[in-house]
Amino acid sequence: MKKSDIITFKADKSLTEALEGIPNRSRFIRSAVLAALDSTCPLCKGTGIMTPNQRQHWESFRADHEVEQCHDCHEMHLVCAHKKPGSARSGK
Repeated sequence: MKKSDIITFKADKSLTEALEGIPNRSRFIRSAVLAALDSTCPLCKGTGIMTPNQRQHWESFRADHEVEQCHDCHEMHLVCAHKKPGSARSGK
C-alpha cells in the first residue's frame, strides 16, 4: 500500500481563521480540492487559456457544436448540431 503524499500550502490569516472551527480540516480541504477539480475545464485544466493545439481541436469540434444557454437553468452548455431539435443535421 502506497503511503499518502503530504501537500502543504500557505494560507492567509482570514483562511486560517475560517478553518479553525472545522473538526477535520484535512478531510475538508481534500473534499474541497476534489470538488474544485471535478469542476475544472477539461481543455484548459483551469488556466482559462487554450494552447494553439487545443484551439485547433476546439475549432474542429465547434464546427458541429454550439455553446448555448439552457432554457431551464440558464447555464451555458454545449449542444451537438447533429442532435439539436429542428436542426437540418438532426434529420427533422
